[in-house]
Amino acid sequence: MNKKQLFLKIFKKAEDKYGKYEKRLAGECWEYDWQTLIATIMSAQSRDSTTIPIAEELFREYDGLDKLVNARYKDVLKIFRGLNYNKTKARHVIMTARILLEEFNGRVPDVFDELVKLPGVGRKTANLVLTECYGKDGITVDTHVHRLANVLGLIKTKNSHQTELELMRIAPREYWSKINRIFVLWGKEISGREKNKLLIKLGE
Repeated sequence: MNKKQLFLKIFKKAEDKYGKYEKRLAGECWEYDWQTLIATIMSAQSRDSTTIPIAEELFREYDGLDKLVNARYKDVLKIFRGLNYNKTKARHVIMTARILLEEFNGRVPDVFDELVKLPGVGRKTANLVLTECYGKDGITVDTHVHRLANVLGLIKTKNSHQTELELMRIAPREYWSKINRIFVLWGKEISGREKNKLLIKLGE
């Protein structure tokens, strides 16, 4: 069995198990594209269950980019008190809102190279925005995707960028945008690293 066949076998089983889960992830189900972007910036190194209510509070207080641009750093930081790296994230969110208004007329860029220039936006966030907001093909790699793909023997990589490139090579393009949600939901249920434990969990 080659790596593409192995991926399809594993992913289809995972999708059967986790595809119907209604659990919301931090970058999903926002009304506006800029909210998706901001919430995803906020979610780095923080749990979705922590990020979502904090993002909802932020968007209630600042329900437009024009309001977020004029927010005081200390006020945003107060809302972000439960987030990891909250000081950096508060700065990044205000700066990103300003750039979106001043350089993109309030529109979230739909080009990868423009997205990764925004404060707090790396490859993971850029790919998530492209797939979630614009329906483009892309593989969003977070710690769960990187860990599961390696433990299961799909790939052998040292960092998330390598994982993204290797998964692009073995996963059919129509699966790219689905990988993150399924692997994240799966990864949240797995604390161990052993391959057998992962496969047993998948087969329950």
